[in-house]
Amino acid sequence: MTFDRFIADIERNGWNVHGVQVYHHGSLLHQWGDVTGIHPIYSATKSVLSIAAGIAWDEGKLDLNAPVLSYLPPEAVSRMTATQRQAFAPVTLHRLMTMSVRGFPFRPQGDDWLGFSLACPLEEPEIPAFAYSNIPAYLTGVALTHAMDMDAAELIKERIFEPLGITEYRMARCPKGYFYGASGMELSVESLSKIGLLMAGGGRFGGQQIVSEAYVKRATAVQQMNREGGYGYFFWKYRDGFSINGKWKQKCYVLPEDELVICYLSHMEEETSELKESMERYLLGIE
Repeated sequence: MTFDRFIADIERNGWNVHGVQVYHHGSLLHQWGDVTGIHPIYSATKSVLSIAAGIAWDEGKLDLNAPVLSYLPPEAVSRMTATQRQAFAPVTLHRLMTMSVRGFPFRPQGDDWLGFSLACPLEEPEIPAFAYSNIPAYLTGVALTHAMDMDAAELIKERIFEPLGITEYRMARCPKGYFYGASGMELSVESLSKIGLLMAGGGRFGGQQIVSEAYVKRATAVQQMNREGGYGYFFWKYRDGFSINGKWKQKCYVLPEDELVICYLSHMEEETSELKESMERYLLGIE
């Protein structure tokens, strides 16, 4: 590992990277830049939501194989047409969390995101196929709120952030007040690294089991294949481990066999893999 060369690449290319941390065997090995200021993490929000869903699953309050409609507000379900209720019948939380339901647009719209989401015309909903959208995470967050009888954002705050010592953050909500779940969260490099360390440790952090190892294994295993190599429960497959991904190169790579956690937050809208390739070259030794 040649961390200095990775940082030199960032600086030489003018890549808009806020900060970087590397942990080995659970201890901080390297860091650079702004690691404590909070920044948007976009779809990395989904991985935090997954951990919250895992806590509910551990407690027997969320059945991932149950239809999502069974966890949504009855008044919202009652407003659906019979055709839509029938279309949503095979849509379980497992299907939502693995992005294997076709027909959702990229994000919810309007003033009633739940109503909009439940009115989407699904495409062959009984057949699992990878189709990335923010709506599955939004629906999962709403379902989690009702399953736990507790606001999902508060659950994340009390059951994940507080045990991890995360005190600085922002979370977004829909117009009706539900935790968005798909995006809108802001964290620091240090805080997202802690999320990676929690998952690398099988759900354990600082001597406390926050989410079960059984759920961590399930969430980070390939549950649905895609062109990127596979997807779990809002986690992406990455080599022999997995990753947490935001849309403009917010990344936390977890490689359990090497006991490595590599995290960086960036704002790079360019469609380029150069930052990732530099990380792999200088931090993982992959040419």
